[in-house]
Amino acid sequence: MVVLNKIYTRTGDAGDTALGNGARVAKHSARVVAYGTVDEVNATVGMARMKASGESDEALARIQNDLFDLGADLCRPDMEKDKEAEYTPLRVSDGQVERLEAEIDAMNGELEPLRSFILPGGSELAAYLHLCRTVSRRAERHATELAVEEEVNPAAVKYLNRLSDWFFVAARIANDGGKADILWVPGKNR
Repeated sequence: MVVLNKIYTRTGDAGDTALGNGARVAKHSARVVAYGTVDEVNATVGMARMKASGESDEALARIQNDLFDLGADLCRPDMEKDKEAEYTPLRVSDGQVERLEAEIDAMNGELEPLRSFILPGGSELAAYLHLCRTVSRRAERHATELAVEEEVNPAAVKYLNRLSDWFFVAARIANDGGKADILWVPGKNR
């Protein structure tokens, strides 16, 4: 259990922060940017939950917990040293990715196929879910950029990729099962 009895530590006042393995890096390092953006996704999910209820809210709560797992995963470099660690570092699993895929398939099964791109918006919940989608895409870009330079758990990147798809399909569900989607009309305002 984590105990936070003091919120500020002053250890980052010079512009660096500690990773999960204790190493100190610049707050603007690629790793910190990646897991910081995952935290932004989590905040947008919290906003979406204000408009969600029932199964949608439960699914978003699971995703929020997964996003903390993902942040913990990304803040811990040196996967090859996991076995030497004092405790087993938390890593996103393929099972979490598979759960997202199953949920996407179930939601998508309720929808008519798209015949046009859709614009973000519609219901308030759909608009929030589209915001979640775009921020999760940014988190994915940062994670893949990090993976070019450093080791990153492949399941973490897969999770982010599926997550943005999950938000897209969930937004369509929130738009009356896709009936209230706002369709893009190419060249409409020429």
